Amino acid sequence: MIYKFRIVSDEVDNFKRVIAIDADDTFESLRNAILESVDYTKDQMDSFFICDEDWSKRTEITLADMGSESDEDIWIMGETRLSELIDDEGQKLIFVFDYLTDRAFFMEMREMIPGKDLKDPVCEKKEGKAAPQFVDVDELNDKRAAVQAASLDDDLDADFYGAEGFNEDELDLEGYDDLDLQ
Repeated sequence: MIYKFRIVSDEVDNFKRVIAIDADDTFESLRNAILESVDYTKDQMDSFFICDEDWSKRTEITLADMGSESDEDIWIMGETRLSELIDDEGQKLIFVFDYLTDRAFFMEMREMIPGKDLKDPVCEKKEGKAAPQFVDVDELNDKRAAVQAASLDDDLDADFYGAEGFNEDELDLEGYDDLDLQ
């Protein structure tokens, strides 16, 4: 069976990749296909996360066993076949390629093609240029702070100045005759 994954980025609007891969291939093969399609190096730690419908991370598939002492199963990319954890069209995944800054690609398994095999993964669609693999942490934090501050200002303005349906006639000024409200 062949799986087709659509990959997008929250950093670059016109970025998209479509990777076709055999369902019996490993997450490491998928990782390598993604990294090759965006011209990233393969020398960094990264992880896949199987997500729920709201993009909340559920199951992590890591490049290497980091010696976790958790009771949860540890899924290693090179040992885990895609078909072990993915069996539905629409399945959402996140591929975190930069742990330091928590940068990632968002993925969705768009199509299952039964009865066909694929020897090697193929990048079927390549639109846009991926964001750089590495960014300056301070610069990224400054950008995130600016975006967050702008968002807070928008929220404050909406709450502070009231709803769109505000009617000045609703103000009860009775008892305030001695105030100069001009």
